Amino acid sequence: MADPMHHLELQGLTLAYGKAGAAVQDLHLSVAQGELVSLLGPSGCGKTTTMRAVAGLLTPLAGRIVLAGQDITRVPANRRDIGLVFQSYALFPHLSAFENVAFGLRLRKVPAPELRERVSEALRSVGLEDFASRLPANLSGGQQQRVALARAIVLRPRLLLLDEPLSNLDAKLRVEMRAELRRLQRQLGITMLYVTHDQDEALSLSDRIVVMRAGRIEQCGTPEEVWHRPATAFVASFMGCDNLFDAAAGLPLAWPAGATHLAWRPQAVPVRAAGEPGLPGTVLARSYLGEHVEYLVQTAHGKLKGSAPASAPPWLEGAAVSVGLDGAAAAVIPPATRT
Repeated sequence: MADPMHHLELQGLTLAYGKAGAAVQDLHLSVAQGELVSLLGPSGCGKTTTMRAVAGLLTPLAGRIVLAGQDITRVPANRRDIGLVFQSYALFPHLSAFENVAFGLRLRKVPAPELRERVSEALRSVGLEDFASRLPANLSGGQQQRVALARAIVLRPRLLLLDEPLSNLDAKLRVEMRAELRRLQRQLGITMLYVTHDQDEALSLSDRIVVMRAGRIEQCGTPEEVWHRPATAFVASFMGCDNLFDAAAGLPLAWPAGATHLAWRPQAVPVRAAGEPGLPGTVLARSYLGEHVEYLVQTAHGKLKGSAPASAPPWLEGAAVSVGLDGAAAAVIPPATRT
């Protein structure tokens, strides 16, 4: 009997394209049944390559892929019982929403009464039951993405893989679809492996986030852990800690024992009038961001990004300011970290 705590296991996975060097090296990851895990990282970090291997579209050089207790490393893609949702939707333009969702069931020769019931249920779960007869051209981008989701879940796969599925949507719709996707995942209890380069997307959707860099895992943890306690300087920087310093920077504050780096997000670095407590500096650039203004400030210890409320008096380029650095507000990068 398969262990629900290890529904998907990637054991020492090494992947490459052709004769190129390894795109993913000795990767280990376990995903529990019903869990949504995001692979997060910059382009070229190996996240999509990992997903392609799980889907059966790329054969590993080494390692195993185990799903629900079954070694599927060499099982053909069409026999893995895995659903796929891509950023391009890949809907058939000449078929209605109903027929797009029904396509895989027809290939499996599911009886007509059961097919109608399952397709209607899938469309209802994504809020598109009233749009069943529409062609993709007559659906919005968000509706097309929901059809693609319905087409994947109607097959009741053991695992659902999603590769940047919201990247083609506008900002407002992306936020709406995040909430819809998370609701659907919890409602149906589907195990999902989700690929994205968008930190906000991973934070809002995931049970756990796997941050990847150069084919390796830098950190695996809950959104709260990755955000508040980055394990490496790379994770800190990737998750928005633009102010990253090592001990050699000589910052005028107590340095935690053993820490390799301290990091602050701009929101944790207040910019104040010259003469107030903090590091003196000169404004190099400013960006108005609605509720606050972000400043790039040159100090004796290097450049710092900080912020001030939009209601505060504006400091223009060249203005003298003071930048507050509070050690208690810093993310502390632990020792023995790979940067």
